[in-house]
Amino acid sequence: MYQAARNPMNNERPADALEAYLLNLTRRRFFGSVAGSLGAGLGGVALAQLMGARGAPRTDTATSAQAVLTNLPHYAPKAKRVIYMHMEGAPSQLDLFDYKPHLVDRFNEELPASIRNGQRITTMTSGQTRFPVAPTVFRFDRHENNEGGMMLSELLPHTGSVAKEICFIHSMHTQAINHEPGITFFQTGSEQPGRPSFGSWMSYGLGSGNRDMPAFVVMITQGIGNMQALSARFWGSGFLPSEHQGCRLRAGRDAVLYLRDPDGVTRDDRRRMLDLVGQINEEEFTRSLDPEVQARIAQFEMAYRMQMSVPELTDFSDESEETLAMYGPDVRIPGSFAANCLMARRLAQRDVRFIQLYMRGWDQHGNLPGELRAQCKAVDQPQAALIKDLKRLGLLDETLVLWSGEFGRTAYSQGTLTKTNYGRDHHPRCFSLWLAGGGVKPGISFGRTDDYSYNIVENPVEVHDLHATMMHLLGLDHKKLVYRAQGRDYRLTDVKGEVIKPILS
Repeated sequence: MYQAARNPMNNERPADALEAYLLNLTRRRFFGSVAGSLGAGLGGVALAQLMGARGAPRTDTATSAQAVLTNLPHYAPKAKRVIYMHMEGAPSQLDLFDYKPHLVDRFNEELPASIRNGQRITTMTSGQTRFPVAPTVFRFDRHENNEGGMMLSELLPHTGSVAKEICFIHSMHTQAINHEPGITFFQTGSEQPGRPSFGSWMSYGLGSGNRDMPAFVVMITQGIGNMQALSARFWGSGFLPSEHQGCRLRAGRDAVLYLRDPDGVTRDDRRRMLDLVGQINEEEFTRSLDPEVQARIAQFEMAYRMQMSVPELTDFSDESEETLAMYGPDVRIPGSFAANCLMARRLAQRDVRFIQLYMRGWDQHGNLPGELRAQCKAVDQPQAALIKDLKRLGLLDETLVLWSGEFGRTAYSQGTLTKTNYGRDHHPRCFSLWLAGGGVKPGISFGRTDDYSYNIVENPVEVHDLHATMMHLLGLDHKKLVYRAQGRDYRLTDVKGEVIKPILS
């Protein structure tokens, strides 16, 4: 295949007009131009699909990465949608999920060099002369699951009540040691910014199940304590067509900015305006064959339909008092984790493909016991209610729920250690997360760490493995859902990823 020379002064710019032409001539534009004389071309077919209930079907082979296909999913899915709860800042597995009672007897002992084994550490603890072991101050309680019981922190009693529905993975690990690359890796499969997010890949591969809502919706809750920045690129579409980016629902009157018509503008006025703008954009697409023009048309039409669907979605007046009480007292506070969990259930009922909840504030380098109590109080009851509610409505079996941070926390204390107070630094070598529903074995634990919850000793799971497994449950072969961009075939799992078969039901 011909590859033009690149400008050594700026590797991102084409060196000559020929390369610029080759980079710009995608397969979609080629077919669009060939079919243009016959009418709308394949681009029109794709647009018609976007306007329909399912959304445009997308590629599954490297050789036709931007052609319109109809053979997705690759096989019968166990799950139809994902609810992904990301605890931004990295919750401590030692204080929540990974029970290590013997560490109480090692309080303030130096972490053995054989355990740390020369691990790369952050600049926040690199100046420490000691690495004192910090056992959790929280009691762990036994909860019934499908393996004879499991131990969870006293901070998560409601989550413990649904232990029979949850699959815990205690052997997650990642390469990222800082928040920005760690979150980016979990969302996109790469530590480098610019790749499409998981939700965008799902939108691209499977389309939407609801023509009146985006396939990918994002909600954010402000937590307690140290807040890491949340970049919109975490739910961005990267090099995928822009209609696949996440749509953020905000708290308050305007769940989507600028969705309401200005005073004096009627719905008929809006319809006539969109028809005129759509006609202009169709003419522009005929001229340029730019797929982003199609994306713009689809987004305008989606926004028009959302003017009706979003107000109904965000109105909880049709929920029973019993349901509201199940999610806890914060459910009436817009933007709270409780309200967002209930919103996630309502979105699942409306067949939204990928629902992402961010909960900020889990970055506890100091004052961990106090901040962790507050964080867990905010999430414990709502996340358990979400599982119960989905099951009550018959939606859990077809909804894959994920709860995770971007990495774990260290067994040693960062800064001052006392019997009642400590902090923990970032720890990528091992951490815990949980899954529920959507074809995952319920009530089990998978993977095991050493006595310090510092290294994995059984069944390691890497982020690409998790992504491959979730895609498998959604009916997608992670090796086949690819997209060609700038001369390379990309996929969510890059060149790695194995399906974690032991956790599949």
